[in-house]
Amino acid sequence: MSNATTITANPGEQVIDIERVIAAPIADVYRAYSEPDLLAQWIGPRGYVTDILKFDFRAGGEWAFEQGGDDGERYAFRGSFHSVDPQKGFVQTFEYAGAPGHVSLERVSFEDLGDSTMVRGHSVYQSVEDRDAMVASGMEHGVVEGYERMDELLAK
Repeated sequence: MSNATTITANPGEQVIDIERVIAAPIADVYRAYSEPDLLAQWIGPRGYVTDILKFDFRAGGEWAFEQGGDDGERYAFRGSFHSVDPQKGFVQTFEYAGAPGHVSLERVSFEDLGDSTMVRGHSVYQSVEDRDAMVASGMEHGVVEGYERMDELLAK
């Protein structure tokens, strides 16, 4: 059974908060985020294939990936890592190639719950309009299915 994903985007704010309990210890959740071959297996919605183009998971490192589905459309994303801590989480920037220059700052934190891990995402956008565009993009679908896919991957 899958845990619920909570996404909070209060009207008029530049923030999106996401919470999800992952049924795995922090070390496994960290690996799912930090190892590109694992990340490609769960990030994003079902039916999409993720190609990792660049992935240097360390403070100052950069990342980039593309996703595509059966419709032939491709979606590219990129950013840089500002801090990485295997026990606490990481901070990164996030930019969708379809909206260049609209960069968010994201903190993903881990809380040890024993056999499971609380993952919290806190994303700050440059404007309310940027945040609203992200919400309107259907990101909720990709986030929820991505975390379901992470649960399935880590259960193996």
